[in-house]
Amino acid sequence: MSTETETQTQTSSSTVEATPDSAMPAWLVSLPETAQPYVSLARIDRPVGIWLLYLPCLMGLFQMRIPTGLQWIDIVWVVLFLIGAVVMRGAGCTWNDIRDRDLDAKVARTAARPIPSGAVSLQQAYLFLAAQLGVGFLIWLFLPGDAKIIALLAIPLVAAYPYMKRVTWWPQAWLGFTFNFGALVGAATAASITGANVLLYLGLVLWTIAYDTIYALQDREDDALIGVRSTARLFDDKVLTATFMFQLGATMLIFLGAWFAGAGRIGAVLALAFLAHSIWQMIRLAPDREKHALSVFKSNVWAGAFLVAGFFLAAIV
Repeated sequence: MSTETETQTQTSSSTVEATPDSAMPAWLVSLPETAQPYVSLARIDRPVGIWLLYLPCLMGLFQMRIPTGLQWIDIVWVVLFLIGAVVMRGAGCTWNDIRDRDLDAKVARTAARPIPSGAVSLQQAYLFLAAQLGVGFLIWLFLPGDAKIIALLAIPLVAAYPYMKRVTWWPQAWLGFTFNFGALVGAATAASITGANVLLYLGLVLWTIAYDTIYALQDREDDALIGVRSTARLFDDKVLTATFMFQLGATMLIFLGAWFAGAGRIGAVLALAFLAHSIWQMIRLAPDREKHALSVFKSNVWAGAFLVAGFFLAAIV
């Protein structure tokens, strides 16, 4: 989730032109034509969302390993979390596209998606969703008991997410609580959920509000026309100030989560790296918010990687 998307949408009697951003990477183009729409529906061709779902799982796991050190079983969890992130992110995108198919057809950036473009029928989308959930269920079976319960608690949040943009100006907050459940699942897999882990989770929620607000900058004009709500619209001209405030809050909570988990000075270093990246994002966005929104959004994978590296280093040191 490459250049900025600039698809053009006209009336239902018109065709939708895909731009380079909506085109698949070369390695996916070699797939059978029948498979390509499903790859797009699951957003496998845009892996940023997979990383942003996967990295909190590792943060929670490594954070809870700080007092005891890493264990060999953690290699298994790292692999299973990755598989789970791929299929559950894909399932979430599929569900979101099913519920948003009418709205997506009216937004330039999303009109070429498989369901509104007709590449995948509604029935086929439901079958594909069921298949992804089936794989996710197999991963769920391997989790420890407490982690199983925590993972189940995320399902209502995922199911309700597509409706949030219709009823609240804060769908980004809902996404934050939903997308970062992996930090709680990772902690419950390693040991148990603690106050330090809750602080980390809340910090990641603020981080998600920030990066998804940046992502939503691409759609502000279309969203205003069709009545879709977002924090990008809510904050209007103050959007960069508000976004940076969320990043500051995220930095503080993540630092406290690392500190109380026993990360010590390493926690301070990872918080500073995270904050420095946040400042860079604001500088990058300042000249032209919409033009740079997608590339800045994607850069948050590196922000998450900084955090994972910090918690990993603290766990082995």
